[in-house]
Amino acid sequence: MLDAVVVGAGPNGLTAAVELARRGFSVALFEAKSTVGGGARTEELTLPGFRHDPCSAAHPLGVNSPAFRALPLDRYGLQWLHSELPMAHPFPDGTAAVLSRSVAETAASFGPRDAGAYRRLVEPFLAHWDTLVRDFMSLPLTALPRDPVTLARFGLAGLPPSTWLLRRFKDERAKALFAGLVAHVIAPLNGLATGAVGLVFALSAHARGWPVPRGGSQAISDALAAHLKDLGGAVHTDYEVKRLDDLPPARAYVFDTSPTALARIAGFGDHYAHYRYGPSVFKIDYALDGPVPWTAPEARTATTVQIGASKDEISTALRAASREGRAPARPFLITVQPSIVDPTRAPEGKQVFWAYGHVPSGWSGDLTDAMERQLERFAPGFRDRVLARAVAGPAELAAHNANYVGGDIACGAASGLQLLLRPRLSLFPYHTPHPAVFICSSATPPGPGVHGMSGHNAAKAVWRRLRQQT
Repeated sequence: MLDAVVVGAGPNGLTAAVELARRGFSVALFEAKSTVGGGARTEELTLPGFRHDPCSAAHPLGVNSPAFRALPLDRYGLQWLHSELPMAHPFPDGTAAVLSRSVAETAASFGPRDAGAYRRLVEPFLAHWDTLVRDFMSLPLTALPRDPVTLARFGLAGLPPSTWLLRRFKDERAKALFAGLVAHVIAPLNGLATGAVGLVFALSAHARGWPVPRGGSQAISDALAAHLKDLGGAVHTDYEVKRLDDLPPARAYVFDTSPTALARIAGFGDHYAHYRYGPSVFKIDYALDGPVPWTAPEARTATTVQIGASKDEISTALRAASREGRAPARPFLITVQPSIVDPTRAPEGKQVFWAYGHVPSGWSGDLTDAMERQLERFAPGFRDRVLARAVAGPAELAAHNANYVGGDIACGAASGLQLLLRPRLSLFPYHTPHPAVFICSSATPPGPGVHGMSGHNAAKAVWRRLRQQT
């Protein structure tokens, strides 16, 4: 009998398996697809030689993850590549605000009226970043904080809606950039704890940047899988699990799946019936005949570029997708251009480019024209650079990754109490109705993103139970 079986080889499932194997437990991992990776894969989606990331591309949470930083992933080929700027936020007038590794450079890009306010906001937390990130990513509250004073200060600043925090700024440049940071979780700006979302992304950039992995996001997954195998764990691909009986006997089962899939497989009925899934995205991967022709020079040197002309424009787009059930006329876009630091991603002189806008769950329309009109506002002539595009709406995203229910790449709405307490209101979110079955997907704290911390935290719950049995 195995000690643990893990279902789903996304970053969280892989991390959970590694953490258990590191502690001497026998582990086998089962993945329905032919390759490991979940939301961290790399594939030729458009033309030969163009290697795209179907989901995640830039990784501020990955490079800052306490779980990943504790593992020797560099030995297995993971190399973080940093651009001159982690992120740029251009405006229609050809200027840009930036999120730099330097707090001073970032503050200066906002203008004199907001520079001081930004420094006062982030500098107290940045000095304690490594402890702070471990504390808030090791939720739930059963984990004792290492620095409770800083964590409490962070809660006071971040738990209110981001609209409260945005009142600190006077001008549009700071407001738009920060609103864009919050929009990464696809939630309205006035939601609970959305201020914390923006702060986490900003502090991540100042601490260690927003890098891309050399060769694509698959490098993260491959490094985790290789480490797992060296620790004695087994990895089985092309193995779809429809019920618990499909799996070998084990003392514990750990699921990197949506709560809906877990309930179906394990026979939990309506245990997760109140779990909410959120809006989707409409994603386009481009093969380009050269760099994106950004008007703002700063955008040409940043791996990630946010597209939203103002806070109000971003807020309107989020509200349309998440509350009004319609696609925005001017979508807020998150774009990534890995080729500016990684020549392995495309043939010489060419580039891969990644962009998505927000749409309602299960939306069946085509956002291509609206997205490209947005891009042309900030990069005139963009369409002339397009060699090929691969388009994925909610249905295609859900088919590519079963955890993306209705195309929700966050595996659950990141709004209201569910942003913090998921998948149920419980101090033990990784436990399920069956004492030997656990959940470790991004439907559990600390939530969405390629960081492995949901898997790391779930593994703790598993090994505590296994040790109680010995």
